[in-house]
Amino acid sequence: MKHIYAFESMDEYKKHEDTIQQLCKKLNDYREILEREYALVDLPKGVLWTTEELATTVFSEIPIPAYTNKDLIYMVPDIETWRKIFIKQLDGKKLPHVQRFYENHTESELLIILTHELTQHSDLFLDDFDDEKESGIWFEEGMCFYLPRKILLSEDEFNEITDIERELFEAFKDEYGNHSLKDFGSCSYQGTLSSTMFDYWRSYLAVKFLVEVHANNDIKLVFHEYHKWFKEGKKVTLTEYFDINSLF
Repeated sequence: MKHIYAFESMDEYKKHEDTIQQLCKKLNDYREILEREYALVDLPKGVLWTTEELATTVFSEIPIPAYTNKDLIYMVPDIETWRKIFIKQLDGKKLPHVQRFYENHTESELLIILTHELTQHSDLFLDDFDDEKESGIWFEEGMCFYLPRKILLSEDEFNEITDIERELFEAFKDEYGNHSLKDFGSCSYQGTLSSTMFDYWRSYLAVKFLVEVHANNDIKLVFHEYHKWFKEGKKVTLTEYFDINSLF
């Protein structure tokens, strides 16, 4: 993968150079694991490192400054930008434990976001980038957080971020949890960051349940069942197939 730098000044690039180099090394190590274990065959052509402004107004209008398409991963390496985004997720709710976590763990969460984008290129997911994502986008998004967290974080770190996202899920479920998991993104029209992120938290928790409870910690068994559902013609929704409609 190429690494492409889109900054408006050399000083701006140099401010983030060390962070980018550290992330690139860890991304490369994670890439090797995906290639070996999780069917990463066709890599994106590169990672485009840029600023929040360029990511969300020039290259795209996506409000969160990390995303991928068939060719490129777009990523903002600025830790302060991400810290503000993480805190903004609270939408004014008093969740001091959550706020402290993001104030102190922004760098590790930045790595998870980057590796989440790479995980989306795995051939284990059955929708192509040009598809309408009809094969369970909640499953793909949830698994793309579960895999890098499980692989890259210590057990304590993994449990901590799980507790944080469970707390966020519980805090916002009365506002945003009245739609099915299969209708991923249906609350994002409300325009708040928490309404957009709610389905990501919920999808991660659902995938964690599938792996650790439903499949007794066998990630590949979950993928096997997902592929079986797809090959049998998707006769029911994926949430019905896994029988988790009432849980999340």
